[in-house]
Amino acid sequence: MRVPDALLRHRITVEPYAGEAAYGPQYRHTIPNVRALVDESPRMVRAADGRQVTASATVIAGPTLDCPPGSRITLPDGRTTTALTVARHTAPGLPVPACTEVTCE
Repeated sequence: MRVPDALLRHRITVEPYAGEAAYGPQYRHTIPNVRALVDESPRMVRAADGRQVTASATVIAGPTLDCPPGSRITLPDGRTTTALTVARHTAPGLPVPACTEVTCE
């Protein structure tokens, strides 16, 4: 079971991180109009490199979202941010929805 679309009230754009190149970060294809639920309240998280940072937004989307850490995300208000952490929540056999949670810089 996946998170119901009725709960995903916002639209975001995701540019999946592809790695570093000579001139900085590289991104794959742009994924426009991704249905998501965006919470823009700040919270402390631990980034992939171990440092503790303040996340400015948390995004909940469907379980198949292609958004590795480092991806560029455009939020509904037009602000562009970077994905710090990505967690995929699943519970096979339980009546809870599967989703992807992304914390943003």
